[in-house]
Amino acid sequence: MFYPQVPLVMSVSHEGRVTAMPVVSYASVSDSPPMVAVSCLKGGFTCRLALKARSFSLCILDRTHAGAVAKLGSTSGSAVKDKLAVAGLKHRKGSVLGVPVIVGSVASLECELRSRRGIGDHVLLISEVMAARAAGSFIQYWDFAKYAPILYVGWKDGLATFPGA
Repeated sequence: MFYPQVPLVMSVSHEGRVTAMPVVSYASVSDSPPMVAVSCLKGGFTCRLALKARSFSLCILDRTHAGAVAKLGSTSGSAVKDKLAVAGLKHRKGSVLGVPVIVGSVASLECELRSRRGIGDHVLLISEVMAARAAGSFIQYWDFAKYAPILYVGWKDGLATFPGA
């Protein structure tokens, strides 16, 4: 009932490792200061690394990157040194926190962890947005003539996207 959803890519760097995962459970939770909450699986490598690093990025990619997002969802971060590179995504250091920001993303947030809360088999990461940027396809809202989102509808033997998306 919560789909389709635009997946964000959460990326983390810690002690020479870069990992990332698509996330679909997220929300803006405060305007002042700007804060977001992201839910991730407790035992997941990206979640564990984010808890250690205490910072991460959230990037929005357009439909041209759907294959890379699917690769992120099917590759274990614990098995590779740079999961973004394995998925074919280039990244640079963020302007404020130095977190990996995906080159070519249509929007990105640099987030600093403020608190965490265990909820069932997931952890809710509550973070302050320290930097944000958006491409020209976002001016007060998304211009869908310029931005074609990935619309995630579930994971069934791979990334499933909304027909026509």
